[in-house]
Amino acid sequence: MRYLDHFEKIAEKRIRDRHKHRYYWNDITFYCNYFSHETFSVLEVGCGTGELLNNIRAARKTGIDYSPIMITEAKKQFPQIDFQVMAAENISLNDKYDLIILSNLTGYLEDVQAVLEQLKKVCHERTKIIVSYHNHLWEPFLRLAENLGLKTKTPQLNWLTRMDVRNLLFLAGFDCYRESRRMLLPINIPLLSPLVNKFIAKLPLFRLMCINTYSIAKPLANATEDINEKYSVSIVIPARNESGNIENGLLRIPKFGKWQEIIFIEGNSTDDTWDRINEVANKYSATHKIKIDKQQGKGKNDAVRKGFAKAEGDILMILDADLTMPPEDLPKFYEAIASNKGDFINGCRLIYPMEKEAMRFLNMLGNKFFSQAFTWLLEQPFKDTLCGTKVIFREDYDRLVTNRKFFGDFDPFGDFDLIFGAYKLNLKIQELPIRYRERTYGSTNISRFKHGVILLRMCFFAARKIKFI
Repeated sequence: MRYLDHFEKIAEKRIRDRHKHRYYWNDITFYCNYFSHETFSVLEVGCGTGELLNNIRAARKTGIDYSPIMITEAKKQFPQIDFQVMAAENISLNDKYDLIILSNLTGYLEDVQAVLEQLKKVCHERTKIIVSYHNHLWEPFLRLAENLGLKTKTPQLNWLTRMDVRNLLFLAGFDCYRESRRMLLPINIPLLSPLVNKFIAKLPLFRLMCINTYSIAKPLANATEDINEKYSVSIVIPARNESGNIENGLLRIPKFGKWQEIIFIEGNSTDDTWDRINEVANKYSATHKIKIDKQQGKGKNDAVRKGFAKAEGDILMILDADLTMPPEDLPKFYEAIASNKGDFINGCRLIYPMEKEAMRFLNMLGNKFFSQAFTWLLEQPFKDTLCGTKVIFREDYDRLVTNRKFFGDFDPFGDFDLIFGAYKLNLKIQELPIRYRERTYGSTNISRFKHGVILLRMCFFAARKIKFI
């Protein structure tokens, strides 16, 4: 509890300072809140006088700080929140939290790794942690601001780099899966500050100079856990003009998980796909749990939503009825999500060599373009946005549905709707390589140019909703 006396002295002044510099602090709050959800339980470690936690949307909030005076001031301001005097080095809470925030705390800790290890006491296997800290390149500027009286003097011990924090999280048992930087101009100059911080700060090179760095992590996967019977699975198969693939698709799906159900959604076919679905459902009713339905709307997105609405499994999967993604690979997706290696598993067709006619040349170029665009948008390497096989927990999908009001109904395919929604929920998006096969029946339902324009428009939409915020 080094420097406790100092923080006790500045506790009352802190409230005034937070208000005075609210432009800076409000951006940290906004970014943390962007990744929260109204159903979450949230813990802030080193909560100070509670302003950030008060503005985070959540069903339950807890704030801890080792300064009794800070906690007293926090309770006065926000009596509805559970604030407790507690050192970060010795957390003694009985609850587990969905989101844990450490805002500008690591610089004042003598042993950052020891504090991060304490977080495991209040984590479940899918807890997300947001650590915000100053960019070490700003040290001389912040010291100058303190000397000029523009910033409260604080005894910062550590100036950690992004790689330092990533390494400390790993040593403490956490997987740092996303990093970002925000705010080039931490003071509010009308018109100029919004322009610089919303747009220029997101560009290459400029972003390296931003004052705030964010590392987002989750508990490392448990490699020794037996996951074979851990979760049930719902596999949704949207099918339009795929009559010749229905029975073969069902029979090629291996058995995995606690139990599984297959959900066929027929999509306004002009062939006998619906008749084949009914025949297969009746023929294999004794050996498979099969649900069938016809979509009333249009497009794969509408079909997937209808299938997910009927699903009862813990894990939701999409398998395209064209079978270009081998159904035999589905257990790999189950293993990846069930073992906590990712929260949203996206198939990737662009790693292994493809069969000759699996993907046309212009489609390949389009996929590579969107790969680069999404790598920048999502702040992680991302190769294949348009692979049809995507896997998510039903609990997360339900939250994604409630978040759709943020993005709106913009995606006829469903791929971007799920990817953007997963990002907004702060899920770890993990790509899983597959071998992409040629069709053995039917022809593609994708129009390269018409749909390519739609996808390009969605990239600009995503930049506005994800990047330039």
